[in-house]
Amino acid sequence: MGRLVIRVKEVKGHCPVYRLGDKIVLEEGYRLNLEETDALCFHSAASIIPYHVALYRGIMPTELGLAKEGAKAYVQCLDPCQYTGGGTVVFEIERQ
Repeated sequence: MGRLVIRVKEVKGHCPVYRLGDKIVLEEGYRLNLEETDALCFHSAASIIPYHVALYRGIMPTELGLAKEGAKAYVQCLDPCQYTGGGTVVFEIERQ
């Protein structure tokens, strides 16, 4: 079975949960790998959930509008840090 590896690519502002390089690992497209996952915030999960099944099943990120080219997808969490004082995190999602 495959898996999705979601890495923190960029942090804008101050995120209390994630640091650059942190990762979230989903096995079988939906099962959270607790041993390999550094952290998980529900705000960020909301930005990942709409795409995780399609990416896991091999639909190219370019077809979903999640990349200009290549096999890695990019999404960001829903916290508009310039208004909340929090952090907006950009994630890179790769199917393995």
